[in-house]
Amino acid sequence: MTALLLSLVIILGIVAIVQMLRVFDLSNSLKGEDEIQVNNQETNNIRWAFVVFFLGFFAFFIYLVVAFGDQLLPVSASEHGVEYDWLMNFNMIIITIVFVVTHIILMVFVVKYAKTVSPKATFVTHNNRLELIWTTTPAIVLTIIIIYGISTWNSMTMDKPKDSINIELYARQFDWTARYAGEDNTLGKANYRMISATNALGIINKNTIDERLNQYDEKLQELEESRAKVYPGGASDEDILEQIKLVKKNRAAVVQYKEQSKTENFDVANDDIITKVEFHIPVNKSVNFSIRSQDVIHSAFMPHFRAQMNAVPGVITSLYFTPIVTTKEMKEITGNPDFEYLLLCNKICGAAHYNMQMNIIVETEEEYNKWLAEQPRFNVAQAQ
Repeated sequence: MTALLLSLVIILGIVAIVQMLRVFDLSNSLKGEDEIQVNNQETNNIRWAFVVFFLGFFAFFIYLVVAFGDQLLPVSASEHGVEYDWLMNFNMIIITIVFVVTHIILMVFVVKYAKTVSPKATFVTHNNRLELIWTTTPAIVLTIIIIYGISTWNSMTMDKPKDSINIELYARQFDWTARYAGEDNTLGKANYRMISATNALGIINKNTIDERLNQYDEKLQELEESRAKVYPGGASDEDILEQIKLVKKNRAAVVQYKEQSKTENFDVANDDIITKVEFHIPVNKSVNFSIRSQDVIHSAFMPHFRAQMNAVPGVITSLYFTPIVTTKEMKEITGNPDFEYLLLCNKICGAAHYNMQMNIIVETEEEYNKWLAEQPRFNVAQAQ
């Protein structure tokens, strides 16, 4: 009710102002006066009012930069983050220069050409020199920004060090899972057809292949029995037949993996380590992330490391960075004893999107190795 009354008051206020302006116009018309005509005194007052406004505007801008400039981004915690911040600062410097120069020119024009009411504006159809300047100058600046931006982006996605730690970030509605490559530093292969209640990431090795084939066989038997019960004599139902067709197609793909296992070593996945809630990475060590999604588009976003990459179903994306500040050190830098690095989802992926976050622990290499040694291997977890 309060909102409705407030809306009515605003509407009535606007109507009243409009009517007052109409009365003012009619009054001037009856007097034979031109309400648009401005005298020299009014022009001079407007000119200096603009000067005061611009000076106040610049003063407020400088205050904002001084008071809140260091809060624009959180403290950078990766090597690439420093370069990323330089890129952003470079853009901000260009924007600020353009902002200041254009507004100073505007102020000068207001002061210079608002002295009297007599001068009339000159209509100029074109000026080749001016058009060349305001076309080529932005083009050159944008070219520099784009080249700088692409080189910075490539430094985070290409030419990763060969000794990088390999970690997979697996997204699904609505959580994250981290998978480490284990002692061989090679992530085992995975496929969505292998996903089951006991293999949420669809990891492929000899055990999961056999287990998945058994699950598909049980599903086919269940569907055939259901078909026989509902339609005596095996009569067809399009929905059930489509399900059977899909299961057979997926089973055939798993059979191919079984054949490949005779010549290809799928057991590199046996020492993979799967963690949830939090994952650990060592300081001053390059970490390469392979990113997958099970369902919809998500986005792996780690703001303190200036790292973000979309997680796209059916596609493996990647990025890497080297953390340079441990969690313990960042607690001291921020003065926040409860500080934690976070992996977030930066794509609105559904109703519980807000819940897609995972703690990141950055620690010394010794602490990292100790933690990693305590985590169960995938093959052991499967056997249990």
